[in-house]
Amino acid sequence: MRAPLSWLREYVDLPAGETGRDVQAKLIAAGLEVERVEHLGADLTGPLAVGKVLTIEELEGFRKPIRFCTVDVGTANGTGEPQEIVCGARNFAVGDKVVVALPGAVLPGDFAIAERKTYGKVSRGMICSGDELGMGDDGTHGIIVLPPEAEVGSDAIELLELRDDVLDIAVTPDRGYCLSMRGIAREAATAYGLPLRDPALLDVPAPNSYGYPVSVADPAGCDRFTARTVTGLDPEARSPIWLQRRLQKAGMRPVSLTVDVTNYVMLELGQPLHAYDRSRVAGTIGVRRAEAGEKLTTLDGTKRVLDAEDLVITDDNGPIGLAGVMGGATTEIAGAAEGGSAEVVIEAAHFGAVAIARTARRHKLSSEASKRFERGVDPQATSAAAQRTVDLLVLLAGGTPEAGVTEFAAPGAPRSIPLRADHPDKVAGVEYGRETVVRRLQEVGCDVYGQDELIVTVPSWRPDLTDPNDLAEEVIRLEGYENLPSTLPKPPAGRGLTARQRLHRRVGRALAGAGYVEAPSYPFIGDWALDHLGLEADDPRRLTVRLLNPLSEAEPALRTTLLPGLFAALRRNDSRGEHDLALFETGLVFRPTGEELPATRLPVDRRPTDEEIAGLDAALPHQPRRAAVVLAGARERTGWWGQGRPAGWADAVEAGRAVAREAGVELIVRQDQTAPFHPGRCAALLAVIDGEEVLVGSAGELHPRVIKAFGLPERTCAMEIELDRLERAGGGAVEAPHVSSFPVATQDVALVVDGSVPAGDVEAALRAGAGELLESLRLFDVFTGEQLGEGKKSLAYALRFRADDRTLTADEASAARDAAVAVAVERTGAVLRGA
Repeated sequence: MRAPLSWLREYVDLPAGETGRDVQAKLIAAGLEVERVEHLGADLTGPLAVGKVLTIEELEGFRKPIRFCTVDVGTANGTGEPQEIVCGARNFAVGDKVVVALPGAVLPGDFAIAERKTYGKVSRGMICSGDELGMGDDGTHGIIVLPPEAEVGSDAIELLELRDDVLDIAVTPDRGYCLSMRGIAREAATAYGLPLRDPALLDVPAPNSYGYPVSVADPAGCDRFTARTVTGLDPEARSPIWLQRRLQKAGMRPVSLTVDVTNYVMLELGQPLHAYDRSRVAGTIGVRRAEAGEKLTTLDGTKRVLDAEDLVITDDNGPIGLAGVMGGATTEIAGAAEGGSAEVVIEAAHFGAVAIARTARRHKLSSEASKRFERGVDPQATSAAAQRTVDLLVLLAGGTPEAGVTEFAAPGAPRSIPLRADHPDKVAGVEYGRETVVRRLQEVGCDVYGQDELIVTVPSWRPDLTDPNDLAEEVIRLEGYENLPSTLPKPPAGRGLTARQRLHRRVGRALAGAGYVEAPSYPFIGDWALDHLGLEADDPRRLTVRLLNPLSEAEPALRTTLLPGLFAALRRNDSRGEHDLALFETGLVFRPTGEELPATRLPVDRRPTDEEIAGLDAALPHQPRRAAVVLAGARERTGWWGQGRPAGWADAVEAGRAVAREAGVELIVRQDQTAPFHPGRCAALLAVIDGEEVLVGSAGELHPRVIKAFGLPERTCAMEIELDRLERAGGGAVEAPHVSSFPVATQDVALVVDGSVPAGDVEAALRAGAGELLESLRLFDVFTGEQLGEGKKSLAYALRFRADDRTLTADEASAARDAAVAVAVERTGAVLRGA
């Protein structure tokens, strides 16, 4: 809503020195969103004068029509002589009054006016159009032609009100009354503590039985309808300058006097109106729901097929308007070219907000009227708005109001809300006191009765006030949000992060320390991504939770794996020239079990019970937290320090081990085949939970088909692991390793096994046989060759032995090594190499 400051002063006696910025600050403090203040005419300087065209000479021999004019500007030019001006516009004639920018003037856009020779003549000024003065288009697309009564030589800047401050207010859905000068003036009056001259306080004649006939068939959709008739309008009458300028400043284009008056009253009072050409209305005006398939051509020239839920205005021939949205073309006010409309019927009605909002969205037709009805219009303002329109048409167009006044009003009563006088105090944490609460509510427009228990009757223009908290908000905002004390919450002592939260943070730090960069993604997924992963039809990861209102139709479900989001981040970075990448993410996945119960709507007037909260939890899918990584390019770059190496499946496995170590878990790694990984380069990550090996994740190189489908670099590797299962496997706080002060004894052993034997099985056997003296075990070489025999491989391990209480002898270290080898031989069929 654009509110000119000059118009606002008509209803509130603001201090003389108050600028638009000052009023903006006051309204913002009162809770309105004043986005900006536009300073009209700030870059405009005179002299700008009213002139009368004396002569027009048509200049020939040029590509476009050019006219050489003499214009009487009175004494504005300092000489009193006619001003000679070259002009290309053709919408004015001899005797017309126009706006003349004299030499020395500067127009918007830093356009300086000076004498200059053009088209063989000397032009001493410029005859101005609305666009050139920053007024916007007035509908003529040409020179401004002033009314005959404009005084020659007078200041056109003052006449056209070219200098003004305009407040641009973003009106929120709960403040529909501020889509009017009346509503904004009420807020300004309250903010300054000044009285309001309410433009809706008019003498309105009582309804009678001989007004224009109206029939309302749907009182629920239209609870109030006022009709007035004005005859004898002058079809040649034009909107006066002050009316046109107020419409232009408010962002509307002048059209014709009757239409301009209805728009003006809508901006002034907030009540949308519509004027019908009486000669084009057949019989009784009605309000009803449309019949499915009915057709209506609206004022924008569009032929619309109506829905059975649409509320329409009708006459005896059918629909003549889309109620609360836009009128119909068949009863449109005739323009000047068509002879104008001498008799009009004025409609001022109140329609249901929901019905109008649905109709506007159904037909993709948002109008100034629908915008107001959607947010709530004062139902008591229809009579005043109709009377204001009648008064202006009588004043400006010489019309005569008919005595008949039609008014339909459905039964209704003002809404009252019980409110404890100290309720705003409890909400804000500030002691306002009863007097302040009552005074502020009365400033809003409420009637307040009672002492400690107040009965508050809300005004008709505030449909958003429905409960005690709404009233408390009004008191708090008018007292000033900036006056609320800032009190930091005091958490109870001894409470910090939970063990689960600490684990998640440690995992993030560990992966970041290993060179991974966190890349969070949206928790949404589409079936196309599951297809690209190569999942089987019965894979549980295909069972997803579907969203009713997805952000994107391509991703309408909640994710069951973190990998697609990481793949998208990897592809995006790779396409921008970053080829050596290591990304990670920790987050929830959503795995429905099919046993979820229907969700229940929780109450808002009290705290839900434990049973209600438990019922809501039972409706949620299983949401385990996971960590995932994705790698591509070089894991170690080549440089002066030596040769680098590419990222491989082993790095993905090591990332899983690093995550598990933060939970105090030693992973068991076994060869596996699962989507989306390469069947020969995939590892299953297992942990022992309650004495059983449980799958906690997978790692490896991605399948080539998956890489191609997602557009990833070749040999991309990934890992995904479930943190909740690791937490269960960890069994509590991670214990720091004991550091012995005695020296270590190192023993190397090389074992020959079948090529199908996993290195993890050999490692597990060595650990089992080495006993408590084994400190660490590391595979440092894998060898295959003819000397080993076909289908054989050699695995070389470094075993580190250490005791806490003594220095181990060579015999003790050798005995521990031999015990480890013996178990490996027994379990895996290994042969000690070189034996």
